[in-house]
Amino acid sequence: MPLTLRPPPGTPGKAWPAIAVGLFVAFGGILYGYDTGTIGGILAMRFWLDQFSTGYIDPTTGLKGITASQSSEIVSLLSAGTFFGALTAAPTADFFGRRVGLMVSTLVFTVGVILQTIATEIPLFIAGRFFAGYGVGMISAQIPLYQSETAPKWIRGTIVGCYQLAITIGLLLASIVDHSTKDRADTGSYRIPIAIQFAWAIILFGGMLILPDTPRMWIKRGNPEKAAKSLSRLRRLDVDHPALVEELAEITANHEYELSLGKATYLDCFKGSLGKRLATGCLLQALQQLTGVNFIFYYGTSFFTNSGISNSFIVSMITSAVNVGSTFPGLYLVEAWGRRPLLLFGAAGMAISQFIVAGVGTGAGTTDLVAQKALIAFVCIYIFFFACSWGPCAWVVTGEIFPLKVRAKSLSMTTASNWLLNWAIAYSTPYLVDAGPGNADLQSKVFFIWGGFCFICIFFVWAMIYETKGLSLEQVDEMYAKVGKAWQSKGFVPTVSFQDVQEVGAGNNRQSSLADLENTAMRKKSVQHEEGFNEKYVA
Repeated sequence: MPLTLRPPPGTPGKAWPAIAVGLFVAFGGILYGYDTGTIGGILAMRFWLDQFSTGYIDPTTGLKGITASQSSEIVSLLSAGTFFGALTAAPTADFFGRRVGLMVSTLVFTVGVILQTIATEIPLFIAGRFFAGYGVGMISAQIPLYQSETAPKWIRGTIVGCYQLAITIGLLLASIVDHSTKDRADTGSYRIPIAIQFAWAIILFGGMLILPDTPRMWIKRGNPEKAAKSLSRLRRLDVDHPALVEELAEITANHEYELSLGKATYLDCFKGSLGKRLATGCLLQALQQLTGVNFIFYYGTSFFTNSGISNSFIVSMITSAVNVGSTFPGLYLVEAWGRRPLLLFGAAGMAISQFIVAGVGTGAGTTDLVAQKALIAFVCIYIFFFACSWGPCAWVVTGEIFPLKVRAKSLSMTTASNWLLNWAIAYSTPYLVDAGPGNADLQSKVFFIWGGFCFICIFFVWAMIYETKGLSLEQVDEMYAKVGKAWQSKGFVPTVSFQDVQEVGAGNNRQSSLADLENTAMRKKSVQHEEGFNEKYVA
């Protein structure tokens, strides 16, 4: 069904409050995108290189610079921080709640920004990168969690996808600011781009002061009154409206059914259906990084320079702009096409584009103007395919495949896998791409590696990604319980009412499957219907 901002006919309440809340929370993606995007330009700034150089002289320019190992350490320490931050997100979100958890994460991020701003030497700058990354990691796991627990099912994919849109906007803003300050001959060249992040943190923190916590979080804490008030604010319905009561009852019954199966520990996340979903989420997030997109945004300026392109800062701005613009079709297609078709489309397009970039870059010299233009063009085409598919859709899928009792834990681990691969790529890329002793000197040939992983993505989506378009989070649970193969999920039609299941399954859930409990509930309803029919006509 085509994307529309209007809810399906007959849907009670208002759509705009939940959409507005989800879109505002997506603003946290700007922190993520801007922080990851700004470092590439800073590492190429002349004043920063002079200020932070430890005596190394770049053999190609004869000027002060930093070594490949220092560059690798500075870029990758943010990703190391985000990895640990993402793992911390689950206990933070469960202990403080979704809303306050995001506020705490923003404070941690701010500490990192302060350290980077005051730094004049590499060690303190690296410490700031780590703490900023820690905060970004916590935020990056909690935003899809908050969005998926508040958004209406008919537009949930688009709202969660807006998180990726905010990330791309952050990357573009980083390119613009870096380009604006790169020629300054003072500390403002790098301190201005870093200090701007205070504004992003203040906006996110201030907004979370007034937004509600998620109704599912209050149900998880056993507080149905606050859950009803939260859902009332999001749907603009009275707390006693039949539609709101029904939605809340289904959320509650689903959670009680999950709890009847036993409490969820981290170990439980790896078992049975939960383990299958965790593997899907972790591999999806890991492969999103292995498509190589952050190679462009971390090292694009240096890569384009080494490819003979003189205006490398301008090219980086162009690629960032393409990244932003191409995300908008993805926000439409994630609901119009669904998750599986969009991810397959993106993986195929990325693989073809990457192989062309690798071939063009390998076969042409650094002075071949036509080859340079072709290289830039196909890098932009590759970014289009990523930004409209794997960029937003990876966050959408991981945000909606986990049941409530393990959602925070599982999302923290899937996000951590994203950042682990992000760190590995950030750390290894200088050694893979650059010339020099001990380095691989791959240059454009590195795109053969990214293209190979994009090809793997095609088979992964076909075998592992379930189609969750149009389903509530509770209906996604039902699908995983009933559908054994991902490629069979498109035809799934939900039939379970967890309220009925909970009634017949009390004290018996550990021994019965969801299908058995549903059948029992249906038989009970049928018997009650027949008894009512007989009583009516016998009388």
